[in-house]
Amino acid sequence: MLRRKVRVVEGADGVEGVPEADDPLDAAQERRVRAVLALGGVPQSDLLDGVQQVRLRLLERAASGREAPRDVSAWAAVVASNLAMDWHRAKRRQERLGERLASLRQPEHSSGEDSSVLSLAVARGLDELPDALRQVLVLRFYADLPVRGIAEELGIPEGTVKSRLHSAVRALRTRLHEDEVV
Repeated sequence: MLRRKVRVVEGADGVEGVPEADDPLDAAQERRVRAVLALGGVPQSDLLDGVQQVRLRLLERAASGREAPRDVSAWAAVVASNLAMDWHRAKRRQERLGERLASLRQPEHSSGEDSSVLSLAVARGLDELPDALRQVLVLRFYADLPVRGIAEELGIPEGTVKSRLHSAVRALRTRLHEDEVV
């Protein structure tokens, strides 16, 4: 009976086994990737996902037929550094969105406390939307772009913009009703 050594890898979707022979990162490279991510400011809770992203990109590179990097360890460290920057960009984008939402509060319609609750609920609802839906919603209602302008900027048909807007508003409305905010 042939036995394959399997290394347990924990990711966002749980724990899974990866045959060690098929794992593109050895233990030292994985430690280096974790260190680069941690030094890049990625929180401890997201380190496993970052390591998995590096592993996935290396596997995708091999699957696409491109040759392996000369120094896998250096390549993985650069990819990990880029992932850390992406993590910070996403975090800043979410913070700016929250700030914009907070600045859009309209106290004449509700009390300060009600407005804060609504702003937080909307921000949470936006966070839960898929990127494509959130993007058109923000461009339409916060950047005040017309449907045609959004379609031109994103390079998609106007009908797609309208469909995404409809889905986004419906999902956000459902979320606000579930939270009993409106």
